[in-house]
Parts: sequence; structure tokens; C-alpha cells
Amino acid sequence: MRTFDLTPLYRSAIGFDRLAQMLNDSHRSDQPSYPPYNIELVSEDQYRIVMALAGFDRSEIDITSERDSLVVIGRKQKDSQEKTFLHRGIAFRDFEQRFQLANHVKVTGASFDNGILTIELVREVPEALKARKIAIDGVVNHTALEQKAAA
Repeated sequence: MRTFDLTPLYRSAIGFDRLAQMLNDSHRSDQPSYPPYNIELVSEDQYRIVMALAGFDRSEIDITSERDSLVVIGRKQKDSQEKTFLHRGIAFRDFEQRFQLANHVKVTGASFDNGILTIELVREVPEALKARKIAIDGVVNHTALEQKAAA
């Protein structure tokens, strides 16, 4: 099955066009597989991307965060000395890896140690966008709140 019928989603959800586009794009076979990486859930609102970048130097890596995307680019500097390989198992090729970030996910830091790039992310939902109780006719339903607190 290569396509999804998102009609039921459109019946009850508003503004999820970006999500539908991401679902369609996720089935492309031209997604880059290099370099290998992990995405970790550190806590409820913290994430970590760990990338294996053997042979790269800190100066050859560029990380850019822009609105809803994170781009990691590696440009390997050319060796001045020509090498003859009997076996070449380590890929020293340039790469560009893109990650789509959800709303309110921000990059908080990055570190590079022993060929491992670690990018820390956190979801910070503004107080104005968090769920809040809506009063009906100016009266808050205290019984519903009491029942919820008792459970």
C-alpha cells in the first residue's frame, strides 16, 4: 500500500495539511540513509538526535535550525594526498540530513565527541497555548473538577 486515504482525517481535523504532506513524503524511497542516526525520547518533552559521523571534524559539520526544520550538513574537506585503498568500508562522503520538527520544538544544544554528533531538543509549549478550562456563561463547573480530582 503506497498511498493513504486521509479523508477521515479531514472530516474531523482542521489545519493538518502539513501532517498529510509529511505522511505522503515518508514513503519516498529516496530518503537518505547516510549517516546513521538515532532519535531518542529523553523525557516527556525532551528529545535527542545522535548521528555517527566517523572521520568528520567539528569544522566540517553545519547545523541549522529554521522554523519547523533542522538541517545537518557535512562537507568533507578533500585530502591533498591521494590514497590508494585496498578496502574502503568507511564512507567519507558529504551529506545533508533534514528533520521535520513539530510545533514548539527547539534545538537547545549540540555536542561532537569521538565521531558522535548529539543534538538536544526540547518542546516548549507557550502558556497561552496550553489547555485551559472554559467557563460556560461565566460559571466554572466545580463538580466536574471535583470528580476529576477524586479520580
